[in-house]
Amino acid sequence: MKASKPFSPELLAKIEKFRALNHPMKLGNVDFSSRLLLAPMAGICNLPYRLLMEDLGAGGTVSELISCHGINYGNQRTLEMLKIDPLEKNVGIQLFGEDAEAMARAAQVAESFGPKFLDINMGCPVNKVVSKGGGSALMRDITALAPLFEKVRGQIKIPLSIKIRTGWDANTLNAAEIIKIARESGIEWVAIHGRTRTQQYTGVADWNFIENLNQVKSLPLIGNGDLHHPYGVSERLQKTECDALMIARGALRNPFIFLESLDPAYASQKRSIFNGHDYWEVIQRLFSYVTETFPEERTSLVQLRKLIVWFAAGFPHAAAFRSQVFGCQVLADTMKLTEDYFQSLGEAQKFINYDEVFMSSGHG
Repeated sequence: MKASKPFSPELLAKIEKFRALNHPMKLGNVDFSSRLLLAPMAGICNLPYRLLMEDLGAGGTVSELISCHGINYGNQRTLEMLKIDPLEKNVGIQLFGEDAEAMARAAQVAESFGPKFLDINMGCPVNKVVSKGGGSALMRDITALAPLFEKVRGQIKIPLSIKIRTGWDANTLNAAEIIKIARESGIEWVAIHGRTRTQQYTGVADWNFIENLNQVKSLPLIGNGDLHHPYGVSERLQKTECDALMIARGALRNPFIFLESLDPAYASQKRSIFNGHDYWEVIQRLFSYVTETFPEERTSLVQLRKLIVWFAAGFPHAAAFRSQVFGCQVLADTMKLTEDYFQSLGEAQKFINYDEVFMSSGHG
């Protein structure tokens, strides 16, 4: 990736104000620049988005889930998903699958792309993954986990982590047993989403369950679930016993969440210092990352506009802007629409109803 255009002195000053509050941490032999990490999200956490989130304060990132079978079949699209840019400092690759041999072979290939760690997806609840035995389905038969972990662990030199849920359903909350198996099988840390598989993304994340795991934990834990706004993230960061937190959907509507969550006094005001012009600068950098990664205009357009309209969420007239963007089929025209919209916002604040269900179909 070519060096991107620097942010303006005004935006840089805002970013550095928060970066000064960072507390780096270490998991395994990986040094993360912050305790706030970007969670893996299907269809979202590709190279351009990960780079942007690191630029905006994420202490580390994880790729979208990648099929071990697609890797082993040599599927070109799958192999493209493994690519990592030299600018990425703390990135992991997340694999999903159900077969220990296939996962181990894929892990070797994934490691060759240069991630800092590999992660096994045991949390994805969507049917197309679970029905084949991957994702959350791995939590159903814990007798198969040690052979899986050990087979993958034996094929790679970098740290191996897992991302799980509290259990398959309310009657099988087996996260503690899985963590014990993970520790004995060479796993370095565990990220846990505070819902069961059957909950999907409904209801609320059970942070009491996560914090109780911290009382007896034998591995470092990363907590995940309902970390949607800086105030809530900041509150959780102050009181959690987790080693780190993972933010997923919260970063889609607020790309500055990794920064804004670091200052409890600021976050409690529930007002942002980042304005429409700051968002436009961020989108310009995203444009550079996306177009360099995806040279085909149609692909760049698809990748960019979904993020642009999420960034607009909560600003005045966002619904009308969203309709305009999705009605536009030319990348240059889309960027002009975007510039006009965000530059017109002045100092307008976002107002988001966090009680509304958002992206409930399998992201993070």
